[in-house]
Amino acid sequence: MTFFDYALLCVSALVAGSINGAIGSGSLVTLPVLLAVGVEPTAAIATNTIAMVLSAFGGTLANRKQLLAEKREIAPLTVIAIIGGALGAVLLLVTSPDAIHFVVLVLLTVALVMVVAQPIIARWLSRRAGEAPQFPYRGIATRIGAFFTSIYGGYFAAAQGVLLLGILGITTRRPIRDINGVKNLLTLTVNVTAALAFSVTAVLGGVDVRWLAVAVMAGAALIGGYQGASLAKRLPDLLLRALVVVVAIVSLTHAAMT
Repeated sequence: MTFFDYALLCVSALVAGSINGAIGSGSLVTLPVLLAVGVEPTAAIATNTIAMVLSAFGGTLANRKQLLAEKREIAPLTVIAIIGGALGAVLLLVTSPDAIHFVVLVLLTVALVMVVAQPIIARWLSRRAGEAPQFPYRGIATRIGAFFTSIYGGYFAAAQGVLLLGILGITTRRPIRDINGVKNLLTLTVNVTAALAFSVTAVLGGVDVRWLAVAVMAGAALIGGYQGASLAKRLPDLLLRALVVVVAIVSLTHAAMT
């Protein structure tokens, strides 16, 4: 990759870190850019997952009081997230290079649709929210939904938070403000699990992680997540969502043509 490619990745990670602090789905900016600069799909997903894992800490720390208060309820879900994230990472590593390019393009398209539809989902969940069960996170539907979403996250990462927010909202009947912290924790758990799996596999020569890109993106994402989240939250949600969609579509189109 050229100096311009690394500069583009740095900027995209800075923007993605800020977006993660506001609406999530920052990987829909960085992952297509990795594809657009010529990184093959499996390596792009692995590189992006490792690089962006630091940006997920902020949302979890912001909700630490709520999470500590419900730790006994949430603990089984974190175990499920670890298992699902590991399975998703393994599935990515065993998918053939010929198939992964098509799969990634399809999943990116699905993720973009989810980001566009997120306000509609949020309004629907708000209307549907009622009296939550006494133990909202112990339900079978909640745990099954979290498991399959974790597999998706370990395999692909982008927009898993949107998907998880919808599943938790439907199955627990709790308002979004009450499940957002749990969503952040589970997303972080999946990302850390997948990042560890990809890192170990890279050391063993099983996947071509671009470590220089990881270093550039991780630093920018950390700065973006720390400094940019407050700015991003002051910007109109529509503007942020439009930025994610435009950058992802442009980069995705370029990647599809290569």
